[in-house]
Amino acid sequence: MEWLKTVLMIVQIISALGVIALVLVQQGKGADMGAAFGSGSSGSLFGVSGSSNFLSRTTAIFVLVFFLTSISLAFIAGQKSGTGSVVKTTGSSEVQKPSETKSGEAQSNASSGAQNIPK
Repeated sequence: MEWLKTVLMIVQIISALGVIALVLVQQGKGADMGAAFGSGSSGSLFGVSGSSNFLSRTTAIFVLVFFLTSISLAFIAGQKSGTGSVVKTTGSSEVQKPSETKSGEAQSNASSGAQNIPK
């Protein structure tokens, strides 16, 4: 099970880096207006509008892979944790009984002079 978790983490990191790189490479919506009036180069490696379709689809695929690996890793982490209670796993020696708490408060109030305060 650990090897699957490791493989999923590697795939998730690669997909996250791919999403970041593809988002940074894509042009904004305003860049098309500049190219329409001749101030930018409208031709590119993929053609006039071919790069936006290719990059958008590739980004969507990387995002889908990222989400699937995230859900898978969350599922694996949920299966690994126990079904018991958190309270039951801690030792009972740390929990104070109510009678001990009241006597401890009375001793601390008496020593701090809290009983001398007028009501």
